[in-house]
Amino acid sequence: MLVLFAAGENASAQQPILIKFSHVVAPDTPKGRAAEKFKQLAEERTGGRVRVEVFPNSRLYKDREELEALQLGAVQMLAPSLSKFGPLGIPEFQLFDVPYVFPNKETLYRVMDGDIGQTLLAKLKSRGIVGLAFWDNGFKQMSANRPLRTPADFKDLKMRIQPSRLLDAQMKALDAVPQPMAFSEVYTALKQGAVDGTENPVSNFYTQRMHEVQKHLTISDHGYLGYAVIVNQRFWDGLPPEVRATLAEVMKEVTVYERDISQRDNDEALVAVRKAGTTEVYVLPHAGRVAWQRALMPVQQEFERTVGAEILARIRAVAFQVEAEQTRRR
Repeated sequence: MLVLFAAGENASAQQPILIKFSHVVAPDTPKGRAAEKFKQLAEERTGGRVRVEVFPNSRLYKDREELEALQLGAVQMLAPSLSKFGPLGIPEFQLFDVPYVFPNKETLYRVMDGDIGQTLLAKLKSRGIVGLAFWDNGFKQMSANRPLRTPADFKDLKMRIQPSRLLDAQMKALDAVPQPMAFSEVYTALKQGAVDGTENPVSNFYTQRMHEVQKHLTISDHGYLGYAVIVNQRFWDGLPPEVRATLAEVMKEVTVYERDISQRDNDEALVAVRKAGTTEVYVLPHAGRVAWQRALMPVQQEFERTVGAEILARIRAVAFQVEAEQTRRR
């Protein structure tokens, strides 16, 4: 009996550490592919001590459920969109939803990887969450079943948004009717006419087949959609130190990979949407962009106190510095 007990105890000790990684998008999106890359490298680099199960397309938890599931320990890892953290009680995360706050990717990455981004991730600990990295999914574009070329074109359109006070204000500033809705429900809602349009990076727009049910797509780059890769704090703190260190290094490597493929995937998705021929693509010209910026400026002013005037000023300073550097390179 003692021999059998010891053998059973030894087998138990060799069981791999399980990480359930849940997300709401398709496997062939930047986030989906990065999640699979993390699985591959985490299992390889830990010599099988860690096993990662990836659950895409809301298969395990939907938008509204996943953060609670993580906090309860029902799932160990998520990569929710940054809009999810405002309702969680960390309003500063809404800075990523502020319209036209990031003029380019270089500014965005410097903010994410610098003091501002790291301060935001640190705030998650008060909710029992550890923030590991920021992943990218690109700038958002507007779509609907009628052309969206001027702010006036949005009047009375029912536009799907992620649950977010700032995104709600954004659509109202355009005289549209915001419709908060889980990502997994959007295609059906568009197809049935429950909503008229939405906003997405093109990679999401294409992989979720929204081009089949949306006649018009405007390349507006008006907003941003990114993710924070997060883990349950109790789970993370309870890992053997050497395993935790290995997973942190893997996450750094996967983050570089994810950002590299994000823009490429969006560019390829746009080519695919045009080739499908079901959606007319309109690229917002400079004058149109200025008109959209003016229409949405009240949103930035309204949420300056919520997000933090000092943070927004620092982002503008980073943008100015990046622009100066780009000018010198030219």
